[in-house]
Amino acid sequence: MWLYLAFLSAFLLGIYDFSKKISLNNNAVIPVLFLNTLFSSLIFLPALLLSLAYPEMMQKTIFFVPKVDLQTHLFMVLKAVIVLSSWLFAYFGMKHLPITVSGPIRATQPILVLVGALLIFGEKLNLYQWIGVMIAIFSFYLLSRSSKKEGIEFKSNKWIWFIVLATLTGSISGLYDKYLLKEFDRMSVQVWYTFYQFLIMSGILLWLWYPQRANSTPFRWKWSILLISVFLCTADFAYFYALSYDDSMISIVSMVRRSGVIVSFVCGALFLKEKNIQSKAIDVLLVLLGMFFLYLGSK
Repeated sequence: MWLYLAFLSAFLLGIYDFSKKISLNNNAVIPVLFLNTLFSSLIFLPALLLSLAYPEMMQKTIFFVPKVDLQTHLFMVLKAVIVLSSWLFAYFGMKHLPITVSGPIRATQPILVLVGALLIFGEKLNLYQWIGVMIAIFSFYLLSRSSKKEGIEFKSNKWIWFIVLATLTGSISGLYDKYLLKEFDRMSVQVWYTFYQFLIMSGILLWLWYPQRANSTPFRWKWSILLISVFLCTADFAYFYALSYDDSMISIVSMVRRSGVIVSFVCGALFLKEKNIQSKAIDVLLVLLGMFFLYLGSK
């Protein structure tokens, strides 16, 4: 069951990435991210309020949010900081890069999660997993070559490095999730870290962006901004639900989840008319081939 949930999360995550790209085109990043956290918090607010008012009724549902202590809240604050760091890098990078470039780079995140599991949790790579890692690294190199045709130089383009940093912090978040879902209820994790993200982004919006808004890209409302929150919340709900199973594996869930790059890649090719699709498609297929070997090695 957890594997099906991971695939569902991947599909929703692909649509989320496409909605994010549309929302960020010629738009201010900070307000878009703020509204994302606002709408996400509003989506989960009914579950929290009903759990507080009618705990016995809500305990019979998958949306019950148990009460947590102060120490647990601190863990959720740390989760919010890690995720927001990843999102800030990802949003700025995605705004300035084609989704057919940023998507495949982000798709290498499961490789870093696996390496992190190797170093932190003492997991060992077998032959299939090593093959998967090597293929993914090679595909990253090929992607850098194909992107030069669009004037994107991996070594000197700061937006590429933003996506790389987003991928690194996202990997840290994935490894942290493995710990959190063993210690805490999945709804408590998702609901409270979402609320803390909203509080942090409120501060960033009011104190950093708003006073300097005249010197940056103006903000324009787009309905796709609302879709970011809808698809992200449902994708994360399926993701946390998958990790809540005792036999679930973070390496496989993370790998499958990032296969949503296929959805965002196809949307970028069909609707945004991005360039060099044929050469990039080969790079994406290699990324997925690397993930397939990781799957074989993790069975």
